[in-house]
Amino acid sequence: MNRLENATSPYLRQHADNPVDWWEWSDEALAEARARNVPIHLSIGYSACHWCHVLARESFSDRETASVLNDHFVNIKVDREERPDIDQVYMSALHALGQQGGWPLTMFLKPDGKPFWGGTYFPPRPMHGMPSFRQVLEGVSDAWKRQDEAVLQNSQALTDHLNRSARSGNAVPGAETLAQSTRRTLEIWDREHGSFQGGPKFPNAPVLEALWRASIRDDDDDARQAVLTTLRHLCQGGIYDHVGGGWARYAVDAQWRVPHFEKMLYDNAQLLALMSWAEATAPSGLFRARIAETIDWLVREMQLPGGGFASGLDADTEHEEGLTYVWSLGEIQSLLPAEDAQLFAEVYDASAGGNWEGTNVLNRLQPSSFGEMDAETEDRLRRARAILLEARDRRPQPGRDDKILADWNGMTIRGLAAAALACSRPDWIELARHCYRFVRTEMTDGDRLLHSWREGTRLPVGMATDYAQMIAAALALYGVEADPVYLADAERWFTAADGFHFDAEKGAYSLPARDAAALFATALSNRDEATPSASGIMLQNAARLFNITAKDLYRDRAEAILKAATAQIAADPISTASLQSGFDELLRGRLAVAIRADAETFARLVGEGDPALLAIAVGDPDDLPAGDPLLSKVSYAKGAATFVCDAFRCLPPATDAGSLDEVLRQTRRGFASA
Repeated sequence: MNRLENATSPYLRQHADNPVDWWEWSDEALAEARARNVPIHLSIGYSACHWCHVLARESFSDRETASVLNDHFVNIKVDREERPDIDQVYMSALHALGQQGGWPLTMFLKPDGKPFWGGTYFPPRPMHGMPSFRQVLEGVSDAWKRQDEAVLQNSQALTDHLNRSARSGNAVPGAETLAQSTRRTLEIWDREHGSFQGGPKFPNAPVLEALWRASIRDDDDDARQAVLTTLRHLCQGGIYDHVGGGWARYAVDAQWRVPHFEKMLYDNAQLLALMSWAEATAPSGLFRARIAETIDWLVREMQLPGGGFASGLDADTEHEEGLTYVWSLGEIQSLLPAEDAQLFAEVYDASAGGNWEGTNVLNRLQPSSFGEMDAETEDRLRRARAILLEARDRRPQPGRDDKILADWNGMTIRGLAAAALACSRPDWIELARHCYRFVRTEMTDGDRLLHSWREGTRLPVGMATDYAQMIAAALALYGVEADPVYLADAERWFTAADGFHFDAEKGAYSLPARDAAALFATALSNRDEATPSASGIMLQNAARLFNITAKDLYRDRAEAILKAATAQIAADPISTASLQSGFDELLRGRLAVAIRADAETFARLVGEGDPALLAIAVGDPDDLPAGDPLLSKVSYAKGAATFVCDAFRCLPPATDAGSLDEVLRQTRRGFASA
C-alpha cells in the first residue's frame, strides 16, 4: 500500500501513484522492517530535482521494479527540504563510503535505521559502468538474506565514524586563521568567470559572504574582485532568468551559460543579500536591476497568501528539462518588431541553430553585451523582455513546491531587508515584515519554531536552521525599525535553540531537536552546503546579540562554537564559510545607532555594504522603552548623531559626514583597531 497520498510534502505526493509501497519516515516504518526482517530502501529527494523525477519515471513507476521493492524492502520516501536532518545524516554516510553525494539519494538501511550501502541515481538498464537499479536491489537483497559479513561491518563502521565526537580546542583562534582561509579559497577560485574553477558552477553563497567580509576586514581587493566577478557572471549568465527574474540552482558548464533549471528560494534569498551589499558599496545599474527583477519574481511566482514564500520551482515542465524557459529564434522574431528582435538576439545570444540542444538559453556573456548598455538600449530590451514574459506565461509552467520552510523564509526576510536598504525601497521592507509575521504567527508553538507549513498543515519538527535564520531575520528587521519586539523574538528563539539543539560537548548545534525521534547518528549542523550551517549562523547571531545587549551568555556561546570549530576551519575553509563569517562578526561586529538621522547619514551607513555593521535608525531616544539596550549607548544624545558601538563602548558620536566617515573607517577591522 502506498501511504503518500495524504503527505504534506508536494514531493512525496508526486509519488502517491507509484506502485511502490511507500512509507513516510516513521517509527511504524522501521517497525515494519523489523517485523519482516528486511532491509529498508530509503529514497531522498526534492520536488525541483530533475534526476529525482527521472528515477521516479524509470523505476518507481515501473511495476516490475516496484514488485522487487515491495517484496524485499520496506520503502521510505523523504523530502530533504522537509526533513533536512534525515538527509544530512544519510548523505554523510554516503560520503563516508567514499561516494560523491547528490540527489536522489538512495540508501539501504538495517531495520534499526543504520546504513550499510548507498548511491544516488541508478539507471533502468546497465550503462556507463553503472548497474541498473534492479540489479542494485537484487544484489542488496541477496546480501541481506545471506547476512553478508560485509553488510554488518559496513553498518557498524559507518555508525562509529558518524558518531565520533569532534573535540573542542582550548582557545579562540586568532584572526590569522581567517586570512589563511581566504588565501586557500582564492587559490582555487576562477578569476575569469567567478566561483570555483571548472564546472558545474554553483553560486556558493556562504563562501561569497565570507570573501566579502574578508575584503572589508583586510582591505583585500583580491577577495573583493573574486566576489564581484562572480556576481556579474551570475547577473549576465544563463543561470539567471533574463525574462522572468531569479536564479537557477546552478550552471552545468564552467562559464555559467546553461542552467540546471530548478529555482530554489534559498539561492535567491542569499544572492539578494550579496547583490545588495555590492550595490551599496558601488551603485550599479546591473545589480540594482537584478535585485528588482528577482523580487518581482518572488512576488509574482513564489509568494503565497499570508506572506510566506514557496520553496522552489521544478527543473522540468511536462517531463522536459527547461521547456518553459528556452526560446527558438523564430519565436523571438514572431513576438518582437524586426529591429527589436535583431537587437534582442544579438544581446542575448539567440541564433537559428540555438546555443543548447537546438534551442536558446538567453544570456549576456558575449563581450559586446556583458556590460551595461546605454539607457535607451536597455529600455528597449526591458520592453522586449516584458513581451516575451507575457508569451511565456501562456506556456506550460514548472511545478511549484508550495510548502513554506521557516529557515528559507528567514533567509528571504534578511535578503529583502538588505535590498530595501541598498535600493531605498520601503515597499520591500513591507514584504519582509509580511513574511516575518506569517512565520511568527503560523509556524510557532509557544517559543518553539516549526519547520514546515503547507495549506494549514504544520509539521511539529523544528530544525536548528529554523531558529538560526529566523533570529537573523529578526535582527535584520530590528536594524531597520529598532522595534524591541524583534529583539525579544531573537532572544527567546536563541534560548529555545540553545535548549533544544546545542550540543555542549561538540560545541555545535544538532539539526533536529534533542526531543525529536532519534536517528542512528547525530546530525550536527556545522558544515555549509548550498545553505549555511546552523552553527555558523548561530555564531553570527550570538556575536550580534552580544553587541546589542552586552549579555555574557551570548559571548560565551559564540566563543564555545568558535573553539570547537577551530580545527575544522583550518582543515576545510570551503564548508566552514558561515563559521568564518561568524568569527568575523565576533571580531569586528558593531552597531551604528543613528539618532535623528537624515537620509544622507543613513545612506552612508548602508553604503558600507558591511554585513558586520548593524545600522539602526532611532528617531528620538526618549521614545525607546525603558530597559531597551540601546538607551545605554545613546542616552546622552542631544541632537542628530551617530554612535558606533560594540557591546560595552561607543566611540565619540559622529555629528557630520566627515566624522562619521572617519569613525567607520577606524572600526572596519573591529574596535581593537580603532
